[in-house]
Amino acid sequence: MNRIIKLFNIKYPVIQAGMVWCSGWKLASAVAEAGGLGLIGSGSMYPEILDEHIKKIKDSTDKPFGVNLPLIYPYADEHIKVILKNNVKIVFTSAGNPAKYTSTLKQNGITVAHVISNVKFAKKAEDAGVDVVVAEGFEAGGHNGIEETTTMVLIPLIRKNVNIPLIAAGGINDGKSMLAAFCLGAEGVQIGSRFVASLESSAHRNFKQKVIDSGDGDTMLMMKKLMPVRLLKNKFYYDVLDAENKCADAEKLKELLGKGRARKGMYEGNLDEGELEIGQVSALIKEIKSAGEIVEDIINEFLVVRKKISELDFTG
Repeated sequence: MNRIIKLFNIKYPVIQAGMVWCSGWKLASAVAEAGGLGLIGSGSMYPEILDEHIKKIKDSTDKPFGVNLPLIYPYADEHIKVILKNNVKIVFTSAGNPAKYTSTLKQNGITVAHVISNVKFAKKAEDAGVDVVVAEGFEAGGHNGIEETTTMVLIPLIRKNVNIPLIAAGGINDGKSMLAAFCLGAEGVQIGSRFVASLESSAHRNFKQKVIDSGDGDTMLMMKKLMPVRLLKNKFYYDVLDAENKCADAEKLKELLGKGRARKGMYEGNLDEGELEIGQVSALIKEIKSAGEIVEDIINEFLVVRKKISELDFTG
């Protein structure tokens, strides 16, 4: 049996990424009901809000779900307490040292995944005792690795260097890209951008429309002096670009970023002044569907394309 399916007790090895301002309990529940693993994105939530979302998803589905926890988030300690209090069974950590909480989580019977972007941190995650690593390539939305290693290169690199189950992320939005990730050594896929443009996503409708209107070249990796983040081009993006071209230091970039930019853009729909985090794959997303339809489309296409590949004949 596929190790990701077995580990999380899900029907399909498809994980919906825990995205700030876009992945609340409604989206996570819909993905869970469709047979994937839905994640509540806690990075934009106060502890009491996370508590509310966990309670709501438990009331809406009996399928497995998880919580994504960015370790650099100021409320990480409080979030851990909320997770333990609510007996959450699956936690995906990111943006920090996996050794900080992994042992505590595992001692409480929690399955732990950690998001990495290079071999060094994949090994550190495995040494810390995580159950699975998520290898996120340069194409991904949100915060990204400074190495700028693409998913096609990163997945086989990580597969060669760790033995635990491997989930691929970055540039994956359909059955074809899922199959490609499996060919490279992945055992599951984590998908973010495609689920942003879903009916159940908590992203503002303006942001969803901006995503499906985007084309190739409309996202760039920015703010490498702080923490790299892939953004859709808008006024805020060009303000950041101008500052970086003028050699702004980290402090000046922090001042420009200010507070609440991501909420303003993705949740409130301010397409000029907001921070619009999304992956390169947004150029391929052209309609808003339900999360259930998205999962079904991905799996159906995966099976069709896998069959076609198996029937290829190179004998002449």
